Amino acid sequence: MKNLVFCVFLIAIILGVLSSCADDQNFEQFDDLSVEPTVASSIFYFESDEATINFAGSGAFYSEVFTFEAFNEAFVSENVLDGVITYEVENTTTKELNITIDFLDADGNVLDSEFFAIQPAPAAILERQIAYGDTGRSLDILRNTTNIRVRGDNVGDATSTSSLSEPKIILRSSAEFRLKLR
Repeated sequence: MKNLVFCVFLIAIILGVLSSCADDQNFEQFDDLSVEPTVASSIFYFESDEATINFAGSGAFYSEVFTFEAFNEAFVSENVLDGVITYEVENTTTKELNITIDFLDADGNVLDSEFFAIQPAPAAILERQIAYGDTGRSLDILRNTTNIRVRGDNVGDATSTSSLSEPKIILRSSAEFRLKLR
């Protein structure tokens, strides 16, 4: 009796599977697929304490050129759609400071600049976002950048000292870019 029930059940399943509806598969949908991931990265981090700024006196207390190779790879350069560079500046010193960031090409020509006039503490953290692509500055600036120059200038005095513990200037930068993969 068990075998008869099992056979009837098996035949019913086989008939059900054979008579069920199924759509033909369309594997050409891959051609319509568009993948645009967002890639995030830190660009640079700069920090200087108040003692170093005082030691340098008025004028430049920091100047450095960083290599920027994010767009050297042809795949990235050709497929970037747009992006945003975010700068965040925090000053807990008693100094009024200027920070200049220059994007340089292979010949040292300035392609783009960002300038920050930083007030002494207590000052709010300054955040600035710069768009590149259709809604902002040209992507060619980033595609042709090979170096980034960061310069910090003390516009204030060279003697005052903050009462805060470990007073310093901090500059952070990060970027998010959207790439077209297909």
